[in-house]
Amino acid sequence: MTQHDMREVEVKLHTPDLAQVQAALEAAGAALKSPRVFERNLRYENAAGTLTAGGIVLRLRQDERARLTYKSGESSQDGIFRRFEAEVVVSDFETMDLILRRLGYTVALIYEKFRTTYALGDAEIVLDELPYGNFTEIEADEGTIERIVDDLGLARYRRMSGSYTDIFAELKWKLGLAMRDCSFESFAGLDVDLRDLI
Repeated sequence: MTQHDMREVEVKLHTPDLAQVQAALEAAGAALKSPRVFERNLRYENAAGTLTAGGIVLRLRQDERARLTYKSGESSQDGIFRRFEAEVVVSDFETMDLILRRLGYTVALIYEKFRTTYALGDAEIVLDELPYGNFTEIEADEGTIERIVDDLGLARYRRMSGSYTDIFAELKWKLGLAMRDCSFESFAGLDVDLRDLI
């Protein structure tokens, strides 16, 4: 696999009603790749605190498998994000976490979500439920993304700038929240309407 093949190109849309998006996907003939699954993500920082500041993501994810991901070099145009992404499956989530901590990395953030994954042609489309809202991500080449947005009737939804952790950081600032982690437990009892905040 070349570094060009490791380029992530995606759009993130704030879609409060995921049932409507799911119905549009099924009507378009999308195939369910992975039913709704709980995801736990650990995002790491180095001792100097330069990863996040440098736009680098080092993440360990646990869902139906464990994966270690590195992302960098983010750019955005028309709400479509492009960045380098390299990912490997690891056999043991806890042991990989221990290795990273022994190498001097610390967990800077834990974030959770539920994800349902569809395939439509060459595109991967995910329906994400985060503690603070629902989103649809479409990953494909730019032309395919724009066609799917139109075909599924998603053009009316807002394209979100930044990652889920960026949105979380902005919400914390705007709402004066002190929690470190973006977990469902942390948001229990909070009524967040992103349309008024972001």
